[in-house]
Amino acid sequence: MDDFFFSLVLAGISVGSVYALIALGLNLTFWTTRTLNFGQGSLMMLCAVLTVFLSSQGLAMMLAVIGSLLVVAALGMFVERFAIRPALAAGGGSMGWVVSTLGFGIVLQGVAAKYFGSQAMAFPEVLFTAQDYVTVFGQHVSLQYLVVLALSVSLILLLELFVRKTVWGQAVHAVSHDPELALVQGIPVRLIVLGSFIASSLLAGVAGILSAQIGGTVDPAFGFDLVLLGFVAGVLGGMGTSLGALAGGLAVGLISKLVGGYISTAAEHAIAFALLMAMLALRPQGLLGRPEVSKA
Repeated sequence: MDDFFFSLVLAGISVGSVYALIALGLNLTFWTTRTLNFGQGSLMMLCAVLTVFLSSQGLAMMLAVIGSLLVVAALGMFVERFAIRPALAAGGGSMGWVVSTLGFGIVLQGVAAKYFGSQAMAFPEVLFTAQDYVTVFGQHVSLQYLVVLALSVSLILLLELFVRKTVWGQAVHAVSHDPELALVQGIPVRLIVLGSFIASSLLAGVAGILSAQIGGTVDPAFGFDLVLLGFVAGVLGGMGTSLGALAGGLAVGLISKLVGGYISTAAEHAIAFALLMAMLALRPQGLLGRPEVSKA
């Protein structure tokens, strides 16, 4: 196998699995509230930046990661309470949550720039160094890439099992189909919604750490492009399906890296949005999604 092609495929699968995680995080809130947290990119950035800061203060790496994830989980609760809930309470098809979540992300980015600086920071090696590798089909494969891929796919499959096989997962399904009926049946809708935002924020934090691990640096602007690509992956795979998020993420990652390697890196993002437009035109529900049914 051609070394260059193999390296592009591996990079595409690895970053694609991160896009899939982001798409899954967006899916979680879409399931329960039919909204998307467009501040997700800033949560990714903050989790990575806090990991750098806490580890630089002498905290053990795993404790730094856990502490950063707890912070973004708390911010997920804040977003649900103060950005999403008031907009949904307004009713009438209000799209105020779009502005609220975007504003939240911009504020978070500004706070990070003020207190941590606007310059790129080197991201520490969490599990393996860039020099650690294994040999696959005669090719050297970075262990960092393999760990990112394994963690991302494992989290997606575990969440899929949770939704399909557990009582709480069935409750999420019930809320996604009809929150008013779910409430009548005694399902704690508000708790399910809050939990979806916490889980979504945690997935964003994990995606931020994994992406920073691949890139090697993080700065306050980190995360904006990633959340857009995660959104493309979600729409491509089908909003509302975990496996669709995985399929969409891998497709966007692979195609982007192959285009960047053989045509131009400047075209990587352009091809992703071209895929988005084509999918919306040809199959709006995405690769694995189902057409939306409107109740009369």
